[in-house]
Amino acid sequence: MNSNFFSVILAGGVGSRFWPASTQAHPKQFHDILGTGRTLIQQTFDRVKRICPADNILISTSADYIKEVKTQLPEIPPSNIMAEPARRNTAPAIAYAVYKIFAKNPDASVLICPSDHLILKEAEFERIARLGLSLSQTSDVLLTIGIKPTRPDTGYGYIQYLPGPSIHPEIRKVKTFTEKPSIELAKMFLDSGDFLWNAGIFIWSVNACRKVFEKYLPEIHQSFERGLQYFNTNEEMGYIAKVYPSCENQSVDYGIMEKAENVHVIPADLSWSDLGTWGSLYEHLPWDDCGNAKVGKHIFTYETCKNIIRIEGNKVAVIDGLNDFIIVDTQHALLICRRENEQLIKNFVNEVKIKAGDQFV
Repeated sequence: MNSNFFSVILAGGVGSRFWPASTQAHPKQFHDILGTGRTLIQQTFDRVKRICPADNILISTSADYIKEVKTQLPEIPPSNIMAEPARRNTAPAIAYAVYKIFAKNPDASVLICPSDHLILKEAEFERIARLGLSLSQTSDVLLTIGIKPTRPDTGYGYIQYLPGPSIHPEIRKVKTFTEKPSIELAKMFLDSGDFLWNAGIFIWSVNACRKVFEKYLPEIHQSFERGLQYFNTNEEMGYIAKVYPSCENQSVDYGIMEKAENVHVIPADLSWSDLGTWGSLYEHLPWDDCGNAKVGKHIFTYETCKNIIRIEGNKVAVIDGLNDFIIVDTQHALLICRRENEQLIKNFVNEVKIKAGDQFV
């Protein structure tokens, strides 16, 4: 493996749309959502450790989840698990990781990916990631992976690219970013053939990253540039606790990618999903003869079709006469919701929090 190749796994999200399985105390990246025996963050780690050694993999997460990360990923050195002392979106989280890596290896290139996405074509992901990391070693380009769309989905951001290759036959220059369009616009994007889904996967050299942070997010740049002497030492946590909460709450997409000029995209077919909703999970689970997607040990259905059913533990569930529902039973909560209304789950969670208490969400 190339010792200059690093990876950062972003694992600080809450995943409230996967309630009640996903909660603030135990969000979806730490669940075996697909029933494979590996949680989403473990599957992500399994992918990237084929590209770079465990010593070069960093986890960016909330301070609340440090213990869970250590439990699920014992191969990760404890010093590579970065505690975000406050929720400040992806720009400060990525900056912290990149400047920490720069302090260790100024020649590094970094693959940055979310912890809770599904990628079925793992060999293709590995090939593309290696291609991007190798190119970033000799160029200051900002690379992102774009997913070839299969439907006009309004839940994803889109990347439009210019025709013809840019720095490599497989790579295109980015023209525009569009965040979650209307269904009419999404259909136009699909028909045009030059739009991709934004997967939120980035590949940069640490030097290219520092340059664009200095140019477009100078306050964040200064906060972490001043901390270079503390990174990878016993003083790192104290310094981060002081400067991180004052960082701007900003996404790296809006703060940098939409403004920078040297952004390029690698179009990819990875059988990818961000698993953002129960509905997106339904597409990737096996179905029974009636179209039910089941995750659980003892689920019995009668006159019941096209449901997403998840029953935790060793509980027996008997379901009769329900069609097109989301049914999720956990130790602390039960959700029964029409699939067409899953966009209301966030509203349900807010009401549960207000009327029943934080312990249920």
